[in-house]
Amino acid sequence: MLKKSEKMEKPGGNFNDSMPMKSILVLYSYHHHNTEKIAHVFAKVLDAEIKTPQQIKPEKLQEYDLVGFGSGIYSAKHHESLLELADKLPQVNNKKAFLFSTSGITGKSKSAKDHSMLREKLLSKGYTIVDEFQCKGFNTNSFLKLFGGMNKGRPNVKDLKNAEEFVNKLKRTKVY
Repeated sequence: MLKKSEKMEKPGGNFNDSMPMKSILVLYSYHHHNTEKIAHVFAKVLDAEIKTPQQIKPEKLQEYDLVGFGSGIYSAKHHESLLELADKLPQVNNKKAFLFSTSGITGKSKSAKDHSMLREKLLSKGYTIVDEFQCKGFNTNSFLKLFGGMNKGRPNVKDLKNAEEFVNKLKRTKVY
């Protein structure tokens, strides 16, 4: 047993100051790996692991203090694999999560609409959505490939910096 004056050391910090929170990112990114680039920024700041929806056992997410769910946007919603995972999640009590995505077209109302289906599924399972992030991603879907796509080079340095600021704000405000 430790005396009151002794401090238990924990890798990455002092146990008495603040225990590092356990975070995971559930990501589906395949086309141009736009969302994966954002996820790597989040993972570095949060010291989080990144898994695909297929690699996750739904009940294992309860072991994490913060879960980020992200993908590109397909027909105005997150990828089907994330939505299917959300359907399989067990009920939780106030588990913290955030949503993120990349999309050809962005904006506050567009992001709110794009994230609505996943947000509603998670809320119905007892998750608390602490924040949401979206930025432009390179898009060559459908006829766009004939013109070289849209948003070439996105996410760019500024987008990655915005992602870093977003996740640092989550850490600073200790939302989880």
